[in-house]
Order: sequence, then structure tokens, then C-alpha cells
Amino acid sequence: MTTAVNDLLQRLDQIITQRGLIPDGAPALVAVSGGVDSMVLLHALAELAPTHQWPLTVAHFNHQLRGRDSDADERFVQRAAKKLGLPCECGRADVQSFAAAQKISIEMAARRLRHEFLAHTAARLGVNHVFLAHHADDQVELFFLRLLRGSGTQGLGGMEWSAPSPAGGGLALLRPLLGESKAALVTFAREWKISFREDASNQSRDIPRNRLRHDLLPLLRRAYAPTLDRAVLRSMELVHDEGEFVTLEAIAWLEKKRSGAFDALHVGLQRRILQIQLLGHGVAPQFEHVEHLRRRADEWLTVHAGFICRRRVSGEIEARPVQFTRFYSGEAHVTLGTRAGRTACASAVLMWKFTADGARPAPRAHTEFFDADAVGRSIVLRHWREGDRFQPIGMAQPVKLQDFFTNQKIPRERRHELLLGVAEGGDIFWVEGVRIGERFKITPATRRILEWNWQRG
Repeated sequence: MTTAVNDLLQRLDQIITQRGLIPDGAPALVAVSGGVDSMVLLHALAELAPTHQWPLTVAHFNHQLRGRDSDADERFVQRAAKKLGLPCECGRADVQSFAAAQKISIEMAARRLRHEFLAHTAARLGVNHVFLAHHADDQVELFFLRLLRGSGTQGLGGMEWSAPSPAGGGLALLRPLLGESKAALVTFAREWKISFREDASNQSRDIPRNRLRHDLLPLLRRAYAPTLDRAVLRSMELVHDEGEFVTLEAIAWLEKKRSGAFDALHVGLQRRILQIQLLGHGVAPQFEHVEHLRRRADEWLTVHAGFICRRRVSGEIEARPVQFTRFYSGEAHVTLGTRAGRTACASAVLMWKFTADGARPAPRAHTEFFDADAVGRSIVLRHWREGDRFQPIGMAQPVKLQDFFTNQKIPRERRHELLLGVAEGGDIFWVEGVRIGERFKITPATRRILEWNWQRG
């Protein structure tokens, strides 16, 4: 056994032991694709297993994306496992069809199905640990992929040495090769005479990760930073540790039953507190959702179809499922009196009065002011209808009300609750609590002002 082989085995043993990735005697799956990284991991673990008494099982998932080559990979892994005297579990699925049915990328579909296979296999065999062959080059590529997507500290911190499986089931994913470069693994394979298979799809520029691997990263290493990988990995470690600190502080704040005012907390801590709670409700935190909740207390937000939530002043997220009603067809016809009046519609009470003075009164909550002559004497109160158009104040042209709601990030179920005021001429002059119509604003030519007040029951 060469010095390079011995050195890698020692480093691997230290990582597993010092980080407590898996206890001695615990059974484990080894996910093996047939590529150089997974084959090196398999042989290294097979060498270390007798010392630690790990019963190992090889696991291979056939994505059926490369026809005969995919089947050849499966047979190759089965032969390698047999040669090492290890049992082998294989699974397969039509990833391409699954991606099309779910309307997700091939990469995402492959990842989901692969993790589900590993989780089901582990549960069936009574295994709680799965070794994966991710290495340092994967970390660098992941950093740039997530950077380009605008990820925060948790994303930019990269993969963990040990992390729970996204498929659940209490399964731990172990990545003992994260400190090793791809070049070191290739050297290891050659010196130990380990056979492996190359995946031709790794050369395809259609896959974003491959474009990074073959185009962007070589350019950065060559023209800007020869030590790019070392610098990125160091930055990832710093970002990870600082992000972990914020997470621990957020957890501590939540466990103390929100001691201290949420609005007084640092913005970074506010965001992490909200992210943790959203994850607890089974929602993947999106930046726009977190910011909406952080900035607006007690305002309902539609996270996805059938699920809404809001952040209370205390910092607690309240969530609930909802069922949407398509459109409300009811309406109320109202004749505005000469001086003042009131009416009720849905759960709202509306009051109005006219003033002849052209000076606009001071702003008040739940109150708007209009050019009374532009509105007219006869109005309609109703809810949003399909095809409604509205010209908000400040805009030159009318827009679809649906598009306006979307741009204003008004929750979907809230859109159906808002009352609309339709002027005598048929144009919308008021959208409850959102905006008034451009044509109905007070101008120097205004002779009478309509003061409009509403209260919800």
C-alpha cells in the first residue's frame, strides 16, 4: 500500500472518528454510483470497516438516463461489491418521466428519487447511516451555484459532514470526503488500482453545474485566483460557522418563549427566527416570504396554494390551511346622499360625507378622499371579478387588477376579501386599503370632496 493510500485512509479515519460521524459497530449503506469518488470511498470504507466493525451494504440507484450505460453502471457496482464481499442493494426509476410529471428539473428529480431509494432501503435494513462521496470540488461548485441563486449563509456554508436525509426517517447522511479534492481521489484510485466508470453526462454543458465545472471555475483559477478552491472552502467554513451561531441564537430566543421584543432584534436574527418557524411548518423559506413576514406584523401571507401564515408582533408565526373561493358574485348598489350616509357590505360598514371645501382633510386610518364629482352619485360595492381593470393613482394606464395584486404582493385569499368601489361611469375608484383610482384623486380643480371611511366587523 503506497504512502498516498495510507495518508488518505488515515485522514478518512480521523474525520469519521473525531467528528463522531458513526459509532463503531453501526451498520451503514455506502451510496456508490460507479464514479471515481464513490469507488474510492467504497474501497476506503471496506478497508476501515473491520477495525470499526461496520457492517457495510452497497447501495446503487439507476436513474435510467443513459440507457445501456446506466445498466452497465449498475452491473459494474454489483461486481465491485461482490469482489469486496459486500451485499448490494439496487434500485431504479424513470427519472425523466418523473421530472416531466412533477415539472421539475432532471437534476432535482434524480436527487429526490435517489434519496427516497436510500431512505427506503435503509429503513428496510434497519440502517441509520449512509455514506456519500461528495468531495471538496463538489463544495466549491455548490458554493457558486448557490451564490448565483442568491442563497444566504445557510446555503453558502455548503454541505455538512453529517446531515439529516431530505427524505426523512431519521437517516444521517455522512460525507467524510469533503476535505479531499477530486485530483487526490483520482491519484488514490490509480495507486490502489481501483477501477471506476466515467459518466459521459458530466461533460454536458446543458447542466448548470457542468458549465461551472468546465467553463467558469477553470477561468477563475487561470485568470484570477490560482488558489480559488482553498479560498472558497475557507470562506465557506467562516460563513457556515457564523450562520450556525445565528441559528443557535435564534433557537435560544424561541426556546425562551420569545423573551425581548422581536422588532428590537438584529435583522439577521429576525430572519433566522422566521426561517426556523417556516421550516417547522414544512415550508421552504423564500427570501420574499421572510421579508414580508419580518416587515409586516399581523398581515396574512399566501406561501403557496392552500397555506397562509402571518407573523404576530411577538415574533410567532401563525399558519393555517385555507380553501379559496374563485370569485364572489354579490354586489351592493348604493346611492350617495347629498351630505352623508352609511351602508353595509359583506363584513364591512362604510360611511361617507361630502365637503365643498377644496382643501383635503388630514389623513386618517381606514379613510380615503376622492373627487366627488368624478365618482358620481350612484356607485357599486363588490368584490374582485375576473377581467377587472384598474388605474391606480400615479399610473398612466389601467392594468389588470390581478396583475396589480400580484405586483403589490397581496395574498391570494386576501384578494377575494377586499371590497371594490365602482364609480357611476363603471371605473373602479377604490380598492379597500390598497389604492385609489388615478381619475378620482383630488386636484386643484376639485369642487367637492368625498370622504370615504370603512370599518371591518
